[in-house]
Formats: sequence, C-alpha cells, structure tokens
Amino acid sequence: MSTYGPAQPRDIVTGEAVALELRLAQIPTRALALMIDMFLQVSLLFVLFLLLNLGGGSLDSAAGAAFGLVIVVSVLVGYPLVLETLTRGKTVGKQALGLRAVRDDGGSIRFRHALARALIEVVEIWLLIGVPALFCSLANSRGKRFGDLAAGTVVIRERVPAKAGGLAAMPTELAAWAASADVGRVPDDLALAARQFLVRASELSPDVRWSMSQRLADDIRPWLAPPPPRGYPERLLAAVVAERRQREELRMASQAAA
Repeated sequence: MSTYGPAQPRDIVTGEAVALELRLAQIPTRALALMIDMFLQVSLLFVLFLLLNLGGGSLDSAAGAAFGLVIVVSVLVGYPLVLETLTRGKTVGKQALGLRAVRDDGGSIRFRHALARALIEVVEIWLLIGVPALFCSLANSRGKRFGDLAAGTVVIRERVPAKAGGLAAMPTELAAWAASADVGRVPDDLALAARQFLVRASELSPDVRWSMSQRLADDIRPWLAPPPPRGYPERLLAAVVAERRQREELRMASQAAA
C-alpha cells in the first residue's frame, strides 16, 4: 500500500536504494532535536497540571491521581505519536533541525511505527534519562536507539547541502513541457528521493541505475500534469527536479525582493 496518496505509486526505496537515499542524522543533532521536544513536553505538562490544580478542587485524591496519570501519558506518548503520525516522521524538534524518522526502507512511517517509538521513548529517554538510547546509538552503525530498532525506523537528515556539480540540469527536449507542467504536486519525499538518486547515479552499476530510475519515474508520473513525454526515465527525473528547484529559487528571490 502506498503512503503518498490516491495515485498509489509504489514505495520509493527498496533493496539497493536504501544506502543511496538515507542521509543518517548524527547523534548531536538528534540530541538537540530531542531536547527541544522535551522542553515543549515539560512545558505542556506544567500548564496541564496547573490547570488541573486550579479546576480540580472537587476531585478526591484517587481521581486527581488518575487525571494526573492520563495527562502524563498523553503528553509523553501522545506528543511524539500524534506529531510523527500526522507529519510522517517529524516532531517540532525534528522539524527545527531538518530531521525525519523514516522506515528502514526509506518509506514514510505510519501509526504503528510512531507508537512503538513513542512507547519505548518513555522508558529509554524519560525513565532512564537517555542512557540506553545513547549507548545503543553509539553501538549501532545507523545511530538507532532502541525505539528505532523496535519500530524498524531510522532518523535521517532532510536538509542536506547539494554536492558541487550535483545539481540536475534541465534536459533540452523536456524544457518546454516542464515549464508548463504542474510539478508541485509531487510529494516532497518523492522529489527528495529523485534528487538524491541523480546526485549519486554515477556511482551505481548500470543495471541498478536503470531499475531505480525506472521505479522512481513510474512513481512520479501519476503526480504530473500534463503527462510527460515518453523517454529515458532518468531524464524525466532531472526535468522534474530542475524545474522544482528553479521555481523555488524564483519564489525565494521574489520574497527577498518583497
């Protein structure tokens, strides 16, 4: 089942593409994102307990303890669970640092992944002050904590500077089509996968390069209007990435001028 929407393209990363598309987040960056989230959670707990004390004067001790437990569970588990489910892998801290939690195959996480991560986070981060998470991340080649191991996820960097010479050039035969095409509907994570493929395509064997470009092009085509001309899939990916980059540069230039 696709995670992108009604057009139902296939998962964008399988087999050989895993190492290509995942830019792993470093432990210090993850720690800083976690501190941002923990600060927000503690602040939310303070406000909710303050409201409970102000409005719970008629509650007996058992009822007050029950409400307090609900508040703690809702904030410690509900905060990462809801945000990572709705944003496909981001919390406020991850958003601020340009990080995202994804499945091991690079696809977007779902409710069950976010739930496993959130439940184990309570133990390894909150109850054990992050010590198990730190040692697990140091021992794991992909920087995974126990929550990642249980959920089958990994945290990646989304905002990665482009390599010198790695920017996709617009294919001449697709320039006219791209100028009038609606390329903004392509999901960001799918466009990111295409860009990263193009950056590293020269490092791949010919067979892997062809199969990956074909798979990505097939996933992108349903999001394009009007449909692109038929041709080499890698050139279609280059046209989409180059056009999206050009439009983003124009938008940023317009904002700067304003």
